[in-house]
Amino acid sequence: MGALTSGLLLAAPQPASAANLVKNPGFETAGTADMPYCWEKSGWGDNDFTFSTVAGAHSGAKAMKVELTRRAEGDRKALITESAECAPVVSVGKQYDLGLWYKSTTPDASLTLFRHDATAGWQYWTDLKTLPISAGWSPATVRTPEVPAGTDRISWGVSVYGTGSVTTDDYTMDVVADPVPEPVCTGTAEECANGRWNVLPTQNPVRSMHSVVLNNGKVLLIAGSGNDPERFEAGEFESAVYNPANGTYKQIATPKDMFCAGHVQLDDGRVLVMSGNKGYPSADGTIGYQGYKDSYIFDPVTETYSKTNDMNDGHWYPSATILGNGDVISFGGLKEDSTGSVTAERWSDAEQQWLPTWKVNQTWSYWGLYPTMVLMQDGRLFYTGSHTFGNNIPGTGSAIYDYDANTITQTPGLRNKDERDQSASVLLPPAQDQKVLTIGGGNIDSNPDANRLTDIIDLKAPNPTYVAGPPLPQGTVDLGNGKVPQTGNQGKMYLSAVLLPDGKVLETGGGLHNRANPVFESSIFDPATETFDPVAADPEARGYHSSAFLLPDGRVMTTGDNPGNGSWNHNVSVYTPPYLLKGARPKITSVIDKEWVYGDTQRITVDRPVAKAELIRPAAVTHSSDPNQRFVDLPLSVDGNNVDLNVTSNPNVAPPGWYMLFAVDANGVPSIAEWVHLEGPAALAATASASASEDMASAHVHDFADSPEGAVKQPGKKRASAKVSPTISGCDRHYGSANVCVPTNFPDEVKATTTARCTWLKANDYGPLKVNGKDDPLRLDRNGDGRACGKGDVRRAP
Repeated sequence: MGALTSGLLLAAPQPASAANLVKNPGFETAGTADMPYCWEKSGWGDNDFTFSTVAGAHSGAKAMKVELTRRAEGDRKALITESAECAPVVSVGKQYDLGLWYKSTTPDASLTLFRHDATAGWQYWTDLKTLPISAGWSPATVRTPEVPAGTDRISWGVSVYGTGSVTTDDYTMDVVADPVPEPVCTGTAEECANGRWNVLPTQNPVRSMHSVVLNNGKVLLIAGSGNDPERFEAGEFESAVYNPANGTYKQIATPKDMFCAGHVQLDDGRVLVMSGNKGYPSADGTIGYQGYKDSYIFDPVTETYSKTNDMNDGHWYPSATILGNGDVISFGGLKEDSTGSVTAERWSDAEQQWLPTWKVNQTWSYWGLYPTMVLMQDGRLFYTGSHTFGNNIPGTGSAIYDYDANTITQTPGLRNKDERDQSASVLLPPAQDQKVLTIGGGNIDSNPDANRLTDIIDLKAPNPTYVAGPPLPQGTVDLGNGKVPQTGNQGKMYLSAVLLPDGKVLETGGGLHNRANPVFESSIFDPATETFDPVAADPEARGYHSSAFLLPDGRVMTTGDNPGNGSWNHNVSVYTPPYLLKGARPKITSVIDKEWVYGDTQRITVDRPVAKAELIRPAAVTHSSDPNQRFVDLPLSVDGNNVDLNVTSNPNVAPPGWYMLFAVDANGVPSIAEWVHLEGPAALAATASASASEDMASAHVHDFADSPEGAVKQPGKKRASAKVSPTISGCDRHYGSANVCVPTNFPDEVKATTTARCTWLKANDYGPLKVNGKDDPLRLDRNGDGRACGKGDVRRAP
């Protein structure tokens, strides 16, 4: 009878306690398939492994050991069984403190979290914490993010993704108490709901279309010739540095015409500026814009430019994406002869120079102008479909580029792919979630009404596919006779998308047609609910050559607008989001160390409880494109006002460089940012001893997007360039100077008559237009006097 009773006791499940939501937290109750009750084996990839229940536990008689003896790729993990019987029930919007005790012989171990979506089933959620090597039993605690909508259960455990073993015991899971103080509105009711715009008293002195937030909180504004041929001919090139602290501008000597260059912050905080404008289109329209090969670095400390070695091609309108090792890769743009560049360029962080063509993998593909290329968690690049000028690339309009394999795989689902010209794409918060949102767009060649489409792609899916998102909210549009409400499917192009510290996205600005008809609308997109919330609109027109970007104090600044008539809006607007009108904001009172490494735990102190913290990469934006913008979640381990931040081990999730660190309370109110430096592999190697570096975690890469089904393109034959029409900018160069854009195709509602076209040009504030040469394809000079839309050209109504 005693033996029978003992057997029954051993078979009875070890329950979750009132405070601990984990069943069988110490592995004491046996289960099936050689695993304890409510625990299961998981993992992927090419590796040799064992799972075993071992003695020598932290408490009780048993612990769980996972060991990898050989690894080429992938991981292994013991997880709470993904079932209704075992997986802890969770509540949407709540956070949970997770804990365990562990011993480890490998630095490559992380606490990994999965969630059960009531509709989509079980899916990866995030990596929460990297576990350092520990010879003896050590505790590890971490707080989950807020549980997303649709989630009813979670599962978690330790992933082992390097050779060695991790032994764990005594898991705990407790709900976080949430005494959230009610926010106190510090503005009007309208402002607290929708935010507030202010137009600053001091104008931007330069015609800047490039905005780069520097690691000292200032903003580099690059104009070059500012789309002004007269300044180009005079060699007058401009930049300015704006200081938000006192509202002043300092104009900077600018050695070359950086109009429509590419740019990105390097891992040391300096700004790499690549190519620019070698020449404007010819008056007869036979030659288009030309890009030069020159490249420069801007130093935020000295506020000066210095020249690097040349690129291999000219690249007017190039992309620029920083990689996980600190290198920069660039595609597309126009060469010195106005043809399209098919040469991929790579800046070497180690060598501090552009590599020769033969050292860079080449597919000889033309990616277009300003193609938005987003770095994925495994080092591949995702072309979102957002681009500048005209039609998209052939195929589906979006693709995954694998640099190492040198292949391009098309991804499906992007709607109206040839009307995504100057749409905006953004890697949604948090970056660990690997979702991209693409918003709006048009086509400057065919010139339809810009659309209100949004599409979302999950790059964690085996076969990533865009799916339709919610339609973009509509605002008012100035059609030349005052603002009227948008109707039908009218949306916008030229818009900006800005990551906010509360984990949402502000979209703002834009226009309905090719360099015309500004749209006044702003809204905030919530990635958790995939919904837009319309908010206050920028009172200033923000179309072509405008930009918007996050400041370290949590506000958003907008600049520029360059309509087809050649004018420039020098007014600057600043948006105060609703989260800054909810009373006192939390304060980061100390950052113990501002030099961070991957897989590290960094301590900050705060003046009151916070719900989350994140790194936001500062903006480097032009033409609706900022492919390096990202919001990286920092899971918390909380001890009163001491908060340990758990840094991702994967530099592809957070490429090396300077970041804004925000702490955010439960009402979504952010602190003012502190600047921290996340060091890259080269910096680690230089500062760490060989023995110490062996204890550093390598990147935990997941098997996301591992089965794309789209057409695969291998490298093509080597070629010099791609043919590009000199009218690629959507402007008929028979009329006016090069900074004026008479549309090649007028909007659909404008009749194809001289009177209708001239009436539209007048309503959009075009001044006198000289006819260049003898041709008059738009029939704007009926009397042949060399002046378009003159008195003798337009028939007056009887």
